[in-house]
Amino acid sequence: MALPHDPSWPRAGGWPQLAEAEGAVDAVLVGLGTHATSLSPTAAHSTPPAVREALRRYSPHAAAAPLAGLRIADAGDAADPDGDEAGAAALVAGAAARARLVLAIGGDNAATVPAALGAWGASVGSAGLITIDAHHDLRDGRSNGSPVRRLLEAGLDGRRVVQIGIQDFANSAAYAERAEAAGITVIARDACEAAPMHEIAARAVAIAAAAGGPVHVDVDVDVCDRAVAPGCPASTPGGLSAWQLRQLVRALAAAPEVTSIDFTEVDASADASDGRTVRLVALGILEALAGLALRAPAS
Repeated sequence: MALPHDPSWPRAGGWPQLAEAEGAVDAVLVGLGTHATSLSPTAAHSTPPAVREALRRYSPHAAAAPLAGLRIADAGDAADPDGDEAGAAALVAGAAARARLVLAIGGDNAATVPAALGAWGASVGSAGLITIDAHHDLRDGRSNGSPVRRLLEAGLDGRRVVQIGIQDFANSAAYAERAEAAGITVIARDACEAAPMHEIAARAVAIAAAAGGPVHVDVDVDVCDRAVAPGCPASTPGGLSAWQLRQLVRALAAAPEVTSIDFTEVDASADASDGRTVRLVALGILEALAGLALRAPAS
C-alpha cells in the first residue's frame, strides 16, 4: 500500500548511500542478515529490507531530540554475513570509520559478532559490550546463541560486559555460572522494574566503558514481551515493554562511548500481520538516532 504524501510531514529512512556521501557523517545503517546458524528455523535475512521499509512509516521529528541536524547514510547489506563474517565486519568497519554511530540491522543474533568486531577494530581489548537480551548467549559452537562467548574468545574482557533483561526460565544454570565466572554484570528482567531505564543505561555504560574503549550495544529484540515482539522466535510473555526498550536504546545511544548498536533476532517473515516487531526495530533505530542527537555536536 502506498503511503500518503505530505510535504509538511517528511518521512524517516530513505537515506543516501554511504558511497555517495562526502566526508564524515553522524550515523550509518548496515544490513547484516545472518540466519544460517540459528538454533531455530528463521528467515531473519528478510529483516533488513523490511526495517528500511518500516522506517518510512515514521517521521524524523522528536520533540526533545530532532534528527534534522544529523547526517545519516546507508552502507547497504553484507552479501553473505554467515559465510563471509570477515567481509561483514569489514563493511561495518568502513561505516565506523566515517560515522559517530553505526546501526546494524540483523539478522539473528549471530550478527553481533561481525557488528562488534567491525566497530571495535584493534580496540577489542579495551572495548565494552552491553546486551539487551533475555539470554546470556554463551553457548558453545557457532550460532545465534553464542555471540557473547565468541566475543570473549576474541579478546573482550568479561568485566566490561553488561547484560540487561536476562530472564528466568530462558537460560540454564550452566550458562548463568559461565557468565558469573567471566565477570559479566547481569541486570535481570525484574531489576528493570526497580529502576528507571536512564539509570540502568548509565550504570551499564560506566561498566562497559571503564577501560576507555568503544562500547557496542546488542539489542536482541526477544528481550521484549511476546505481545509486542511476536516476530522473535524466542520472545516470552513478561519481557520488557516496547516503551522500556525504546527508552533504554535512546539513553544508551546518548552516551558518546557507544559507537555501534545492532538490532537482532527478528524474523520479518514470522511477524504479526500488522508488522509490529519490525516496526519496533524501526522505532529503535529512530530512538538511537534521537540519542545521538542529544550528544554534544561533533568537534
